[in-house]
Amino acid sequence: MMIVQKTHKKINKNLSGTPIELTEGYSKIRLTTIEEMILDESGLIHGGFTFSLADYAAMLAVNHPNVVLTKAEVKFIKPVLLGDTLIAEGRVKNQEGKKSEVNVVVKKDNKTVLEGTFFCYSPDQHILGGGS
Repeated sequence: MMIVQKTHKKINKNLSGTPIELTEGYSKIRLTTIEEMILDESGLIHGGFTFSLADYAAMLAVNHPNVVLTKAEVKFIKPVLLGDTLIAEGRVKNQEGKKSEVNVVVKKDNKTVLEGTFFCYSPDQHILGGGS
């Protein structure tokens, strides 16, 4: 059963992906790469966009209004090209209080292009202070 998205509501979906499934402790996000992401004439996509997709999947798997990333350990496995459609899946592996550890796998055509562990923190207030 889909749940309501509580975080990252204003993220640019063209650059970071669109949620297609969101349940307790799990998210699935789709991103189709666009011209603004390429880094050279070969059509290679800058890894930062793949990372952004993976980060977004981790944040939505936690789905706390104030969740932030504190650390990430990722492996880039295969290149991503212009026009590729990527699917990222985030799964909360461990949660202790306000800290969460999320495993994320990003695939293109069912082949892994990035995998990693994202360490998240969910403070009571927005990291910049005040309300959420």
